[in-house]
Amino acid sequence: MPGAKGGRGEAVGRTDADAGLYRGRAVARVFRSPDGLTVLVGRSARDNDELTLRLASPRDFWLHVASGAGSHVVVRNPEGLDRLPRETARFAAGLAVTYSQARGGGRTAVHLARRVDVSKPRGAPAGQVSLRRFTTIRAAPLSRPEPGSPQRGRQRSMEGGSRRGGRGR
Repeated sequence: MPGAKGGRGEAVGRTDADAGLYRGRAVARVFRSPDGLTVLVGRSARDNDELTLRLASPRDFWLHVASGAGSHVVVRNPEGLDRLPRETARFAAGLAVTYSQARGGGRTAVHLARRVDVSKPRGAPAGQVSLRRFTTIRAAPLSRPEPGSPQRGRQRSMEGGSRRGGRGR
């Protein structure tokens, strides 16, 4: 590829967090929440790592199903909001369930954290992270989410709880 550089730490392609691009490669599906926020959904375990640890800002919100494998979901937070708007939280949690192994199980627990509270343990496999602080909400999978546009799907309510510590995959 002309002009591209190889090797670790060198620019290979364009990185655009809002478009879900890391080094010229799409690592996330891009959605728009009902409140107009950009929501990114990882495509694979490796993409989850790049999305969460390289693209996401510390002030962004991060979601993942509480148990089982699934995509990391990042809600971009350029305004530095203290809380995720309720409809956006429902939408993003629904995406976390939809893009997980729990999608057939109805309402599922989803962890919601700030990106700054998500870290990767040394030697952990791709996609596995630890959470320092998080809240748990319950969500149902969305019915046919369309990338780029808001979609509520079947989801109607959200229950919350709060926890400290824990692990996400």
